[in-house]
Amino acid sequence: MSAKLLEGKKGIIFGALDQNSIAWKVAEQAHDYGAQFVLTNAPVAMRMGEINKLAESTGSDIIPADATKLEDLEHLFTKAEEILGGKLDFVLHSIGMSVNVRKGKHYTDLNYDWLEKGWDVSAASFHKVMQTAWKLDSMAEWGSILALTYMAAQRTFPDYNDMADNKAYLESIARSFGYHWGVRKKVRVNTISQSPTATTAGSGVKGFDGFIKYADKMSPLGNATADDCASYVISLFSDLTRKVTMQNLYHDGGFSNMGVSDMVMEQFMK
Repeated sequence: MSAKLLEGKKGIIFGALDQNSIAWKVAEQAHDYGAQFVLTNAPVAMRMGEINKLAESTGSDIIPADATKLEDLEHLFTKAEEILGGKLDFVLHSIGMSVNVRKGKHYTDLNYDWLEKGWDVSAASFHKVMQTAWKLDSMAEWGSILALTYMAAQRTFPDYNDMADNKAYLESIARSFGYHWGVRKKVRVNTISQSPTATTAGSGVKGFDGFIKYADKMSPLGNATADDCASYVISLFSDLTRKVTMQNLYHDGGFSNMGVSDMVMEQFMK
């Protein structure tokens, strides 16, 4: 792929926390392919992470923003256009959080205040991001808006808890808003359903270590890494995928189409 694949393109990348974050890998690759962007995360997340190092290495500005607050998002998009000198060609929403998962609450005994908070951060924020960009007319024609999701939106993974419901809602938002963006400005909106990935957030799910090994044995190509996912994101930011929209795109080494694999069966035949 050409090193100039994203030359001249401008965007916003949400959610880079540390070097394990998919958003971090996306920022590094987007920079290598010639894009300019601003980095953003919630102030509390920024205190936990190392985003300043990423900003320095990619020559990017940081604009703190809580993606659940419309006033923060309005400031973010307005300031990003000012810094980057024009409308945006891409946005990555890489945000997810469940208080119920963090606090160890079982799915049959959820705290509904925590449920609402997780839904707002993980799913409704995607609508808020797009609605803000819509009202401010921040996107350039043929732009690309992406969010990261997981197959628990379609299949049951008990320990994924209420995050599974959040991801299902997230994917629905992509389809519904994707129609309007397409008609208005040819902007495409998609979600990427990624393999279980050893990020700071993903590793907090109960039983994650065992499941990532299981998924790797189930997938003909093995699990997709954070770097692999970043490369896929870059392709969807580029002009090579202009007619791909309103899709939930599986990026999981084939896991989503598997019933059982020889490697998994071998464990039960011993």
